Amino acid sequence: MNLTSNLHDASNLHDASSLHDEFSKGTLQTKPRKSRFATKKAAIICFVVTLILALAIGLGVGLTLRRRSSKQNEGKTIPAFGSMTTSRLTARPSLWKPKPGTTWQIVLQNPLKLARNAQSVTPDVDVYDIDLFDNSVETIQTLHSLGKKVMCYFSAGSYEPYRLDSKSFLPADLGAIMNGWPDEKWLDLNSANVRRIMAARIDLACQKGCDGLDPDNLDGYQNINGLKLTEGNTISYVKFLAAQAAKCNLSIGLKNAADLVDSLVSTVHYSVNEQCVTYKECASFSPIINAGKPVFHIEYPNKSGLTVAQNAAARICSNSGASAGSKGFSTVMKNLNLNGWVQYCDGSTAKTPVNIS
Repeated sequence: MNLTSNLHDASNLHDASSLHDEFSKGTLQTKPRKSRFATKKAAIICFVVTLILALAIGLGVGLTLRRRSSKQNEGKTIPAFGSMTTSRLTARPSLWKPKPGTTWQIVLQNPLKLARNAQSVTPDVDVYDIDLFDNSVETIQTLHSLGKKVMCYFSAGSYEPYRLDSKSFLPADLGAIMNGWPDEKWLDLNSANVRRIMAARIDLACQKGCDGLDPDNLDGYQNINGLKLTEGNTISYVKFLAAQAAKCNLSIGLKNAADLVDSLVSTVHYSVNEQCVTYKECASFSPIINAGKPVFHIEYPNKSGLTVAQNAAARICSNSGASAGSKGFSTVMKNLNLNGWVQYCDGSTAKTPVNIS
């Protein structure tokens, strides 16, 4: 089925149940995901040039550069859906509470390529972090049959025009354009409408069988967001997301946002961190470990997809120097595009098969 047909057929989607049905059939095509870190160097270069020019003409330049995660399905817009009723939800029989040292893989560029009768998946780790919208119910069920837990990724703090529910957002919900991503905008975390949409996304995660959530872009308060977002706004929002997840026995993580760890360590069940070694802030996430919860940690040491240089891997995995405070972290080394390739601190590498449309 081509994309034009997909968009036409999806025009009657109105709730999370409809979204679930459409994705479980595999009728919506996707485009490769690009990590937000793919433009990081370019953004830094532009920042330096701008700063030099501004100083030369006596202007002040203030620009916050922080890391983000990933995106997909560019150019696709499908009408929104509404929240499901509680009676439609199927709660997990028990809450997933992972422990420090839990092994994992994260693949966001494309949906996994996994046959329903698969006898194994590569790599053989405890947890798979995959895109909520792009992966089918069957994929999640197969991962469960192989003894894996599934963490489902979605952006909780940014507007992405290519997502299925993008038309549900109101103009007042949208803030400043995200640096380096001209089609994305920060979201007003205080908006009742935004919270309704995110509740529906969590409903979808529940219906699809996810075990936990990876809600991205929670650090708008650290950026020029156009909404005057504060740490307090974000803490309130994460607690709201956690309360919604609890209705279905879904666990939830804190994505980045090192400043909020102390305030939310008792609320979340794990942390998903990007580049704490690069930013020398791993110790900020150690309270998560001390609480008996894992830190799922990603570094992006190269773009090649080849084995990471031994000295670079040692720097990331040493728990000293730039990586001080990372003891007990579940560390993976990934490509910027978050494809199927991964390397672990023991030197092993793997490549998870994905569907490329």
